[in-house]
Amino acid sequence: MADADLDVIIRQLAKQQHKSLTAAVKTRRDRYLALAAKAKDVAGKQRLRQMAKHTFEEGTAAARRLRMSADNAADSYARAMRRAADTFAAEQAVAPKKKSGKTAKPKTVKA
Repeated sequence: MADADLDVIIRQLAKQQHKSLTAAVKTRRDRYLALAAKAKDVAGKQRLRQMAKHTFEEGTAAARRLRMSADNAADSYARAMRRAADTFAAEQAVAPKKKSGKTAKPKTVKA
């Protein structure tokens, strides 16, 4: 993983977080649905079903925003690295290469 680009790593971590967040949202939704099944009155069942629905919607929206944010960060990083590489290549092409005819004399150290 040391040789991998950071944008790839950012995307992998976001994918893992997205999966775990989605799993947590589904567990919470299932919990509310189980409570709705155990509810005695109709109003309680409807309220718990609605809570399950809202929990799922809000949780998936949060997971989507997390994934989108990570994708934007990864894209931004990749773009910055490409720009830096292009700038460096342009500077190398423009800079005149100096060739020195002299050879450097080794320095002697006096003790």
